[in-house]
Amino acid sequence: MKSALVTGAAGFIGSHLSEALLAAGYKVTGVDNFDPFYGRDIKEKNLATASQHPNFKLLEGDAGDQSLLNQAGDIDVVIHLAAKPGVLPSIKDPAAYIRANIGTTNSILEWMKSREMKKLVFASSSSVYGNNTKIPFEEDDDVNRPISPYAFTKRSCELMNYTYHTLYGFDIINLRFFTVYGERQRPDLAIHKFVKQIFDKKPITIYGDGSTARDYTYYADTVQGIMAAIDRVLSKGDLWETINLGNNSPVQLIDLVNAIGKAAGVEPVLVYEDMKPGDVNITYASIEKAKQILGYHPNTDLETGLARFITWYRENKT
Repeated sequence: MKSALVTGAAGFIGSHLSEALLAAGYKVTGVDNFDPFYGRDIKEKNLATASQHPNFKLLEGDAGDQSLLNQAGDIDVVIHLAAKPGVLPSIKDPAAYIRANIGTTNSILEWMKSREMKKLVFASSSSVYGNNTKIPFEEDDDVNRPISPYAFTKRSCELMNYTYHTLYGFDIINLRFFTVYGERQRPDLAIHKFVKQIFDKKPITIYGDGSTARDYTYYADTVQGIMAAIDRVLSKGDLWETINLGNNSPVQLIDLVNAIGKAAGVEPVLVYEDMKPGDVNITYASIEKAKQILGYHPNTDLETGLARFITWYRENKT
């Protein structure tokens, strides 16, 4: 039985990934510190299914704590999803993001090196592209102009991973996620916030004129891509890749809000404010590399994904 260590296992993507790994026959050790960025009760609900599985173990604590990681036993592959999230909060407290994102990643790499574990899938972000005007974003684009501390921590980790690949022979895939949404999405993210505001009969705040666009990617498609990356890392040697996991179909903010209103059967009320600092104009993933290397094919359109999320929200809102 193969074994995987998933950091950030109680989060949105981490909990879904843990379930997918268990279904695929893996032994899974999850690590999560239940950071108070959002409620512990939400994360415990996320883990409810995985926690009941006999091949799942949760280690509660910081993913950079090597003594905690030693309790995981033998691990075949590490999937490092844990990070301090959010663009605007990173502008307010960049030092915390450097410690949590760069420092923790370095500690995990050092722990892996000490245990002679060399298989890593790392969660990076479309934020590394900044305000790139060349679209769609391709993996070999210039990503050395990040516009938020969150983005530069993710780019820094990509570079650090490359150093461990070249120095110590780690096999690594960096996955750049593009605006993942769906059931269990973090409550601070746009789709979750907008749905809540509609059901609470509150106006939706639009930052800018509504023309900014995001490449919204349904979580099941992202998890499919991660699982394929895990298979690739485990089966190949001398491996170094950076791969976009997106939907290759950006949606303007105003169109997203209207689609949510249609799916919820409610006419949204809009309030306009200035764009937030660190926000980008568009994210747009080229997924040709993901198709070629991972066999990645996202198949959930926005209408279907929003309908599923709204059904979940109705069943879980308090």
